Amino acid sequence: MKSDTPEELNSDKEIERLIDEVMSSNLPELTDEQYRQKMQRRKEVQERRIAQAVPEKGLIIVNTGNGKGKTTAALGMVLRSLGHGYKVAIVQFIKGGWEPAEKAVFSHWQDQLEFHAMGEGFTWETQDRDRDLDKANAAWEKSLEYIRNPDFQLVLLDEINIAFKMGYLEVEEVLAGLAEKPPNKHVILTGRGAPPAIIERADLVTEMTLVKHPFRDQGVKAQPGIEY
Repeated sequence: MKSDTPEELNSDKEIERLIDEVMSSNLPELTDEQYRQKMQRRKEVQERRIAQAVPEKGLIIVNTGNGKGKTTAALGMVLRSLGHGYKVAIVQFIKGGWEPAEKAVFSHWQDQLEFHAMGEGFTWETQDRDRDLDKANAAWEKSLEYIRNPDFQLVLLDEINIAFKMGYLEVEEVLAGLAEKPPNKHVILTGRGAPPAIIERADLVTEMTLVKHPFRDQGVKAQPGIEY
């Protein structure tokens, strides 16, 4: 994994210091010139970091945690990629027993998007471990096709972390598959409980933290437009 250089670490610390200075200052008491000087310095540091950055790199992205929004955030990246004219593949490992509304929306991009709901619903609904295992492995084989295919810029492996947690997939096998992706391809893995080895391999990891949830706290059922 790439380590930060001393220059990058120093830039990070300087940016944090500048932000802290502004946030801790009594802003109304800063003169316009003092504020301008702080923001100018912040701009210079940020521009220096951007100039030193690698232009492009295919990313391994993980959205995990117990909070809501992991798939939703990933679908935002899907939408961006479609907007740029890229080809995208979505493989859903668990959510296959029902038709999500996003599948209907994304049907408008049939020339750019391939969408496969490979599961048969949540494990407590299927109640058939062998069938769930077969479906998860079939979903992984389909995912590998898109990971290896240079025509697809982004591949979303939705709820694959749940497949790891349930023992349907081997982490080492998936890591080996991710190593086969073309250099500029992005792959997103979603679902709570991402394995440490997947987090270690990833370039971008976001953990959604559960603070409040309407079903847990109020007994409110999943609602259209929010959960599906």
